[in-house]
Amino acid sequence: MLEPPIHPMLAKLADSLPENDGFLYEPKWDGFRAIVFRGRREVYIQSRDLKPLDRYFPELNAALLDALPAGCVIDGEIVIATVQGLDFDALQLRLHPAQSRTVKLAHATPSSFVAFDLLAVDGKDVMASPQSDRRIALERLLAGAKPPLYLTPMTRDPRIASAWLKQFEGAGLDGVVAKASDLPYRPGKRAMLKIKHVRTADCVVAGFRWYKETTDAVGSLLLGLYDDAGALHHVGVTSSFTMSTRRELGVTILTDA
Repeated sequence: MLEPPIHPMLAKLADSLPENDGFLYEPKWDGFRAIVFRGRREVYIQSRDLKPLDRYFPELNAALLDALPAGCVIDGEIVIATVQGLDFDALQLRLHPAQSRTVKLAHATPSSFVAFDLLAVDGKDVMASPQSDRRIALERLLAGAKPPLYLTPMTRDPRIASAWLKQFEGAGLDGVVAKASDLPYRPGKRAMLKIKHVRTADCVVAGFRWYKETTDAVGSLLLGLYDDAGALHHVGVTSSFTMSTRRELGVTILTDA
């Protein structure tokens, strides 16, 4: 049985969809990346940066414990869906230090888990298996899945993927992910392709995180935009933002003295 921590497989940005044979296409969800470990009597939800998420999503922990068989490890995304689409702001609010607040939000804005890859089944590590085989096994595993557990849609047709890229914009989805059919699961490697909706805007830098392996680089910027009422809303995150890149772009980060 695989045990945490496991670095999730990552995606690198591509300008367009690969249209040759041999790719699986999936929607790119705008949520919190998570790997779910289903043990014999417990569930552990690991974040992209290898931290536990269970305390922030108690309703999801209980549902996955009930829905998943023991011995499986599943990669996916935690999302909050509304009638207007996915709500990343509501998801951000779930990361609250007070347990009482966490429980209240679990009832007010319940989350869902969208599965898109299988790392282990029946206690057996399947990361070395091709992506296409892992997808088939994941479909079997989640054939009877019910909310809040979902299996992400998938197509092998680039025309359908192209239509998704256009249709999903505005619904809270980031774009489309393309995975080579023969791709093994490669923890921590940018082995997939992500094709995102391209829009530009002048944003406010609301915060930043240092790069985890050094003190002379910014790992990511938290970006926001003001609405007509003057309220600042989260709109996205940059990544791999080195100091040299910052200088090239002419970005100035202001902090309190």
